[in-house]
This record gives sequence, C-alpha cells and structure tokens, in this order.
Amino acid sequence: MGAVIALDSLFNAGRVWKGRPAAPSVSPQPTGHAALDAVLPNGGWPQAALTEILIAAPGVGELQLLWPTLARLSAAGERIVLVAPPHVPYPQAWQNAGVDVRQLSLVQAAERDALWVAEQCLRSGSCGAVLCWPQQADDRALRRLQVAAETGQTLAFAYRSQTAAINPSPAALRIALDARPAQLRVLKCRGGLAHAAPIAFSPGH
Repeated sequence: MGAVIALDSLFNAGRVWKGRPAAPSVSPQPTGHAALDAVLPNGGWPQAALTEILIAAPGVGELQLLWPTLARLSAAGERIVLVAPPHVPYPQAWQNAGVDVRQLSLVQAAERDALWVAEQCLRSGSCGAVLCWPQQADDRALRRLQVAAETGQTLAFAYRSQTAAINPSPAALRIALDARPAQLRVLKCRGGLAHAAPIAFSPGH
C-alpha cells in the first residue's frame, strides 16, 4: 500500500511523466474509398511501397479503384506512369474521373522488359505513382519493385491475376478485387492484420 501511495503522490505532484496516447496516424495517401481506408493500418495506401491488386478478370473496376488517388496526384502535378498496360487508356474516361491526362505517361514495353522499366521509373523519384501489369513475376522481381518504391518514395501498383494469391509476396499491401459480388478483400497489409470481412465496392461510383 505504501508504494501505491507514494506513486500516487508523485503523479499528483506532477513529477512523473504520464505520457499520452499516440494520435492515430493519418496516411498522406488516402485511397479515396472510405470503407477501404477505414480498415488499412494508416488509413490509406502504404507510402513508398508496392501494392498488389489481384483481379478476378480484367475490367472488374481495377482502374476505378485507383482513379481517386491518381486524380489527387495529377492535380498536385505528380507524374503517373503506366508501364505496358494491357489496353490503350481511353483519355475521356480518365478525364471524367478527374485525372489530369497531361500528367500521364504511357510506356510500351515487352513483357521481359516491363518490370525493369517499372523499377527504373520507381527508382527515379520523379513519379507520383507507377502502375504495371506483370504477367510473370516471381518473389525476386516483386521485391525489386518494393525496394525501388522505397528508394524513389513512390507509390507502386502491380495488377496481377488472383491465381497469384497462393504465392507469398513482398508487397506491403495485397488486395483482391472480386467481380461477383463486386468487393475488395485485404489479403495482407503491413503494419496490421488483414481485414477478414469483404468490403463492398462499386466501380461505377
């Protein structure tokens, strides 16, 4: 009891630092989707890191998932690089989503060169975000992208098939995008536990 009283007297005398709970961190890179931000450890995309988006099939809303982020980055004058996309982007759709297409750069590259190009763009530090669509990417290749994103302090996004989910990945964040129903599933997130419940996602909104 004496120890308790002594400690209490120290607190009351203001001689012991009590500390304060740390304020919740706020990501400087919000996804633009409130429900997704709510389950990510820092409230948004992991900064200067690789995010894998695993899609059930092309055209399920994978671009719409990133458009709010890309619109914000392009409005701030940040360069956005698309490395070997499977289809030529439709400028009007990107403009309608708020993306300044003057900040878009499209790099056509063969599959064997695309990962190297993406890595160089990330390392350069001159881009706000780099998007790539690797068909074949092993752990070593993805790790190089992750390190390059850290080096260049750039957001990296790799679109891959959901079949890749069975393999481990060095990506800081892995999200599966399902078609039916349209939903997001957080498979892995650095700095926290993956959110178990699916998140409704409406590509048209």
